[in-house]
Amino acid sequence: MHFGRAVSEMAAGAAAEGISRLARGERPDLSQLMLTPGNAKRLAERMSQMRGAVLKLGQLMSMDGQGVLPPLFAEMLAGLRDQAHIMPAEQLAQVLKREYGAKWKTRFRSFSEQPIAAASIGQVHKVETHEGRVLALKIQYPGVKASIDSDVANLILLTRIPGFIPKGAPDPTPLFDRIREQLHAETDYRAEARAMVAYKNMLGIDEVLVVPEVAEEHSTDHILATEFMRGAAIDKMIYTVQSQRDRACSALCRLAVRELFEMHLVQTDPNFGNYLFDANTGRIALLDFGATQTVVPERAEHIRALARAQRDNDAAGVLKAAQNAGFIGRNDAPAQTKGVVEMMLMAGEPLRHDGPYDFGASTVFKRGFDQGQAQFFGEGFASTPPPDMLFLQRKFVGTFMLCARLKARVDMGEVFRGQL
Repeated sequence: MHFGRAVSEMAAGAAAEGISRLARGERPDLSQLMLTPGNAKRLAERMSQMRGAVLKLGQLMSMDGQGVLPPLFAEMLAGLRDQAHIMPAEQLAQVLKREYGAKWKTRFRSFSEQPIAAASIGQVHKVETHEGRVLALKIQYPGVKASIDSDVANLILLTRIPGFIPKGAPDPTPLFDRIREQLHAETDYRAEARAMVAYKNMLGIDEVLVVPEVAEEHSTDHILATEFMRGAAIDKMIYTVQSQRDRACSALCRLAVRELFEMHLVQTDPNFGNYLFDANTGRIALLDFGATQTVVPERAEHIRALARAQRDNDAAGVLKAAQNAGFIGRNDAPAQTKGVVEMMLMAGEPLRHDGPYDFGASTVFKRGFDQGQAQFFGEGFASTPPPDMLFLQRKFVGTFMLCARLKARVDMGEVFRGQL
């Protein structure tokens, strides 16, 4: 129903825009009429109501879709990162009764009926046990898992709207298939609990980072109970002192590198809400392990070789590493290949910098976006990113975007020391 409304509302908006432009003597094409600020707002509002795969993909596109979606749409979808329509009280009670039994209210000393967070797959409630333990319950929206396949299929149809993807662009279906697999995995709360325990054990004791403990006795197939962590979303750290921001971002950059090259276990969702900064302790809690991905050593070596070539400003090395990793096909057109290599070299700027790199003053993201968009709508890209790289790429891009958001200064040479 919401998909139908989204399309009809966008079509109506396009018609109104077309009449207005024709009255001014313009002759706009269909893509110009569909991809307007008004239609971007309509699509974002519908996505926020649909939860599940639709909202999750909207969040993903808001961070990684720049160059895939028009700027107006990417900006509007950015608002989906921290908003979702919560379950009505009656529906919430039905879920709790199904998971805990008819006497679920007696399980806890207190239960906060108002969720403290609402995301794409579920919402979070704060509770206190009779033993005085404070927990966070992540409660899955009913029907989310069953809707994933149809939701993703409908999202693929939306990409057929004129102007969303240029003519001749690679078929995005393999990427959507990988997203579908990941979304199914994220609805498996038992698997997330296991990943969380494994990750916590691998991380060990860290002076900055902490992973909450899983409360298995209160976890079910559709409820994940964990230790409650105090703090605010990490992007709020922009109001703290420079040294504190530098320390936090340096720790998260080191973590991303360690996940890939040492732990071979990557939490691939860098949503800023998944990092809680506690101003009282200075520590950062790591949340949401539904998108945790195991990395095979061969893939880690592909990325290591690429990063090494980026650091050395080695165009030939970047080309070889990108081909081995699957970013560039060996039969891709020379102009397309050259453009990809240039963008990868540009992205390696922080690695080549001597001393702390000032992400706040950096223009590398804007330059990369501008060049990527120009190529996407110009020469194009013959190859889509390998499906298994989609979320790994998102983790590193998201981590560096956080550094830019917090205007942090990070010594990337120190972060990668011994790894390249």
